[in-house]
Amino acid sequence: TGTSQADCAILIIAGGTGEFEAGISKDGQTREHALLAFTLGVRQLIVAVNKMDTTKWSEDRFNEIVKETSTFIKKVGYNPKAVAFVPISGWHGDNMLEESAMPWYKGWSKENKGGAVKGKTLLDAIDAIEPPVRPSDKPLRLPLQ
Repeated sequence: TGTSQADCAILIIAGGTGEFEAGISKDGQTREHALLAFTLGVRQLIVAVNKMDTTKWSEDRFNEIVKETSTFIKKVGYNPKAVAFVPISGWHGDNMLEESAMPWYKGWSKENKGGAVKGKTLLDAIDAIEPPVRPSDKPLRLPLQ
C-alpha cells in the first residue's frame, strides 16, 4: 500500500461524544489504523482531533482524548512525546492552516531528533515532519505492486 512508503501518518480522530470511544475500542478503526501505520514502517505520527466544534471546543474533552490516545499509541510503538496533537474542525477550517481563537489552546509541542518543536496548526505539524535520510549514494530501489 501507499502507507508503506509514507514518511508520516496523520491520524484523524473524531472528537464527538461516542465517536472517539468507538474508534479506540478493541475493534475500532482508529486503533487499527495506528497499528497498521506503525507495522508498515511509518515512524512519525500527527494526531488531529477533528469535530472539536461539536464539543464546543472543550479543553477537557481534548485533554481526555490526548491522554487516551497517548496510552494506546504508546502500546503500538509510537512515542507520545514525539507526536503533535492538534484540535481541529474540518467543517469550519479551524486550526488547519491558521490558528483559531481558543483561549485555552497554547499550541502543540513535540520532541524531534533535533530538539523540541512547537506549533499551533495542522499545517505547522506537517511542516515539522523530519524528512528521512535517503540512501542516495546507493543503487535505485523501486517498489513494485
